[in-house]
Amino acid sequence: MNTGKTVFAQLQDHLPLHQFRRCVKRYGGNYKVQSFTCLDQYLCLFFAQLTYRESLRDITTCLLGMQNKLYHMGIRGTIARSTLADANEKRDWRIYQDFAHILIHHARELYSKDSFGVTLQETVYALDSTTIDLCLALFPWAKFRTHKGAVKMHTLLDLRGNIPSFIAITNGKVHDVNILDLLVVESGSFYIMDRGYVDFDRLYAIHQARGFFVIRGKSNLSFRRLYSHSVDKSIGIQCDQTIKLTGKDTAVYYPEPLRRIKYSDPETGKIYVFLTNNLDLAPKVIADLYKSRWQIELFFKWIKQHLRIKAFYGTSENAVKTQIWTAISVYVLIALVKKRLNLDITLYTFLQILSVSVFEKVDILQLVTNSAGTIEDTHTCNQLNLFDL
Repeated sequence: MNTGKTVFAQLQDHLPLHQFRRCVKRYGGNYKVQSFTCLDQYLCLFFAQLTYRESLRDITTCLLGMQNKLYHMGIRGTIARSTLADANEKRDWRIYQDFAHILIHHARELYSKDSFGVTLQETVYALDSTTIDLCLALFPWAKFRTHKGAVKMHTLLDLRGNIPSFIAITNGKVHDVNILDLLVVESGSFYIMDRGYVDFDRLYAIHQARGFFVIRGKSNLSFRRLYSHSVDKSIGIQCDQTIKLTGKDTAVYYPEPLRRIKYSDPETGKIYVFLTNNLDLAPKVIADLYKSRWQIELFFKWIKQHLRIKAFYGTSENAVKTQIWTAISVYVLIALVKKRLNLDITLYTFLQILSVSVFEKVDILQLVTNSAGTIEDTHTCNQLNLFDL
């Protein structure tokens, strides 16, 4: 029941603020701070992501225009552009990283029973990265190419609910495969990757940790066929083989047998070759698992189109990482609220409604009921249907 709270304040009710304060204390975020606390900073950036503000001046102008509602929105400090800029530059970005991970933990618990299109009890992750282009003159620390800067957001996405379980933000020069060294492999879980992650030394480490991987094979792979299994070619499976690597280095890096599956997509006719260390699942299930990897591409498209991570409010590494982690926490919080309120709308539609209603004093459930039917959902089916269950 609505008790006169703004929509923005109602969203805050779903934030574990006691855990946020622990994150702040862990890194001394409020040390010598008199008026504009880390929570004030976070809420300002949260507002900016929710309403897609374009600059620090845009953020402060909009908030100061609603000065009489700021206290009820949880913002206690004095808002000024310079104050917010200083906070973004100086306050440790790991505060917002740790808090995002707390929200991720809660969200994964809520979505743990959801289906992702493949009938499987084990947890399935998709691993990939997206590049965020930056101007090298303004962001000299973000090395990428001679005249171009960039950061990479390496993401391990839990396909049950499309919740990121691991994110690493690096400069653009870091190769995707290096992120495999940072993963803590969960026994029995599946890791779905594209050809950029083919490194048999690292894949063998996943195997030894009792995890499973499904990855696209490269055309120049040297191997010896040990056994061919019978297949049903009517469903697109061309072959299902047990192989042994014979390359000079690969045979040393991965000494055990692998499974090689060739699959022809009935819709496009394109041929795919998959490598996996799982010897038990049906070959069609392996193909379907790789197909589900597309969800991470949709995740990257969604956050780039609907959250503020392509234009930044500051130029330092600390400010950029603070903004990205705030954007991730907004994404996860909206997914949390949607699940907790059992809303039967897409995440895109939910964000649209919230973005124009943050100052309204109306219950979110009532707001969605009154608004969802009148907002035209203009997103395309291959981009923004992450939560269209």
